Amino acid sequence: MIPPAIAFVFCALAGLCVGSFLNVVIARLPAGRSIAHPASACPRCGTAIAWYDNLPVLSYLLLGARCRSCRAPISWRYPVVEIMGAALFALAYLRFGPSFQLAAALVLVSTLIAITGIDLDHQIIPDVLSLPGVALGLIASFGPGAIGWKDSALGVLAGGGVFVVIIVASSLVLGQPGMGVGDVKLGAMLGAFLGWQLALLSVLVSVLVGGPLAAGLLATGRKQRKDPVPFGPFLALGGVVSLFWGDALLTWYFGQFLN
Repeated sequence: MIPPAIAFVFCALAGLCVGSFLNVVIARLPAGRSIAHPASACPRCGTAIAWYDNLPVLSYLLLGARCRSCRAPISWRYPVVEIMGAALFALAYLRFGPSFQLAAALVLVSTLIAITGIDLDHQIIPDVLSLPGVALGLIASFGPGAIGWKDSALGVLAGGGVFVVIIVASSLVLGQPGMGVGDVKLGAMLGAFLGWQLALLSVLVSVLVGGPLAAGLLATGRKQRKDPVPFGPFLALGGVVSLFWGDALLTWYFGQFLN
């Protein structure tokens, strides 16, 4: 058995490395480029990035956030994604310990990080991430200590169905869909991993956070009514909250009515 402290550190370091890879996914997947070849290179001068300049977070700091060759600035997104990966991997270990649920949680948070970055940049949620995510969530539901396939299947229907209702209703009332189809598939993916109760909680959290922010953008004129506002990052946030604290939140909420 690996001592818990060492396992925790290992998970955090693994999260840093996975975050570095997710930066590649975020940058290349929407453009239809391979995420395996060629090796990482500066987008401005095309110089291949040496391994010692590709260390998560550390290289960014040592290079002063600039390319070694042409001194072009390196986006702050790269260390943020890497740190986010480390934090969520470490948090997943604290929440689930060495278990099958930990492996499923790491897959889920990695996918949510990639989806968040892509949706922020391009206002799309790629099917190549969300649809395999639905399948993996359903498969994971058969694992030891998992939620079970019935709860997972209901989660797919609940998580995706909420957004189908929103799209249909807003199309009838406003003449345009209030959500994208990508949100439907992301909701279904969350439901596959988390089950129907936590899927609905994820949607609630995303609305509570994203709704006021969208209203603020409209009120300040930074966004117009027909301008797209990516909802994927808020739904991903709701999924993370539900993954780590959802059971406790539901227990507390229903406890208010039972006491």
